[in-house]
Amino acid sequence: MSGAVLVLDAGSSSLHLVVLDEADRVVARRDFDEATDEGVAAELEEFLGACPRIAACGHRVVHGGSHLRRPTIVDASVRASLEAVADLAPLHMPPALAALDAARRLLPDIPHAVCPDTAFHSELPKPAHTYALPREWTRRHGLRRYGFHGLSYAYATRRTAEVLGRPVAELQLLITHLGGGCSACAVRGGRSVDTTMGFTPLEGMPMSSRSGSIDPGMLLWLQNETGDGPQRLYEALIRESGLLGLSGTSGDTRELVRARAAGDTDAALALDVFTLGVRRGLAGVASSLDRIDALVFTGEIGEDQPEVREAVADGLAVLGIEGGLTSENPAEPALVSQAGVRVPVLVVPTGEVQQIARETRALLEA
Repeated sequence: MSGAVLVLDAGSSSLHLVVLDEADRVVARRDFDEATDEGVAAELEEFLGACPRIAACGHRVVHGGSHLRRPTIVDASVRASLEAVADLAPLHMPPALAALDAARRLLPDIPHAVCPDTAFHSELPKPAHTYALPREWTRRHGLRRYGFHGLSYAYATRRTAEVLGRPVAELQLLITHLGGGCSACAVRGGRSVDTTMGFTPLEGMPMSSRSGSIDPGMLLWLQNETGDGPQRLYEALIRESGLLGLSGTSGDTRELVRARAAGDTDAALALDVFTLGVRRGLAGVASSLDRIDALVFTGEIGEDQPEVREAVADGLAVLGIEGGLTSENPAEPALVSQAGVRVPVLVVPTGEVQQIARETRALLEA
């Protein structure tokens, strides 16, 4: 496919617009930190006025549900399928759909592809995606572990193979995406075989403002004890928990590292709970591998928070992983472990935009 690809990545309150040429080089970019559903169309229209000709548009969607298991060209049926699963990722899906609708209105004559974050995990082994719930629930409601951050994992897998000089098909990797949302994934031969996030992006390790997995019995107890309904508890779990809830001040690890150095014990505890949660997540999914060829950090925290990387790696001796990582934050995929270690540790800067462009081109060239 010839021509530039426009990638739209709409977050819970941000919008990233990136144009990549045929060599996947960024030729235009604009980031909006406070994008609103109403403002998306105006921001996109302004951006398009300064862009080269766009041949196709790729959209990141967090949840594809049970019907969208791979990158797909958008039509009315696909749009309806996305709407049907929007409540499973309420922070991300509504703004993504608003961006998708605006782009289709402004660019009606080019193909639009949606690239679900769940697609990378669509072939999880049955034991890895099945919940220990009554069969009637599972069958009636399609309850399963979908997994998320798939675009990030697909990119990190490919770039890790390049750094190690080995074919993707030979590698068994532990990868953790640490950002506003956090998860871990076991990758065997380029495919996800286990992951920590589940039916929604709330399951798994503690995150910036999300709780991660907690005892479901405690939620039932809280409902009875406080009288709070499901919606109030849900809001607390996704917006008031995690690092923010633990520290009482911030969900940003950079701020918490500084606060810990200044003697803030709540910040110190928040970081300890967080890094233990990451180690638990990695150790758990490692049980789905035969060996570990590398540990890979990606995501905003994974890329630029050496204190977090060190705390995670240094606590995984049971998996043959060692600390003593370099404190540099490489701009390109690189090793950060010492020479001669049993399990190399890498940092791969997030490449979701490049992965979306790659998947969009592949879809249109098929």
